[in-house]
Amino acid sequence: MSGRFYTPVVFAGVILAVVITLKVLNWIPSVFEEGLLQQYGSVEEAKAALHMKDVHVPSYFPPRLLWPPSRILAQTKPFDAVVMEFRDKEKGDVALVIVQSASERFRPDRKIEMVQTKERVTYLLKGREALLDIGACRNEEPCCTLSWKEGPYRMTLVMKSVPVDLIRVAESMVH
Repeated sequence: MSGRFYTPVVFAGVILAVVITLKVLNWIPSVFEEGLLQQYGSVEEAKAALHMKDVHVPSYFPPRLLWPPSRILAQTKPFDAVVMEFRDKEKGDVALVIVQSASERFRPDRKIEMVQTKERVTYLLKGREALLDIGACRNEEPCCTLSWKEGPYRMTLVMKSVPVDLIRVAESMVH
């Protein structure tokens, strides 16, 4: 083999070996310790894999959003948590995020971020005290957040919308 051909082949082989090693090292913890945050194909799959009983899913769904969720993340360690993301039919971007967590500290990566809060009010959600933030996301899009306690869980919904749709989704989740 010529020296010019040999060096790139060795370099490519080393890079491939490093990538494979990193993938395996990333995969190993999930094999040995079930319950860490992982992505699932459906709510039912997450519930079955993690033996979760209560996953709150809305029964009302705005027609502009796609069902099923585009992404579902769930964990049972160190505490129960579920994140569901829903996309807008026309724009394709994430327009609703539902977070259910047994810890107030849980902060998943934010696909929707309110950059300006214009109003914060306490809202009575079917007998539960909820906190409603109304404001704007990036690009001055209207967005709002609603959070409340549902049994052992903190429920947080964030939506690129006016509060009416968000409240209807939240009310459909309360039993």
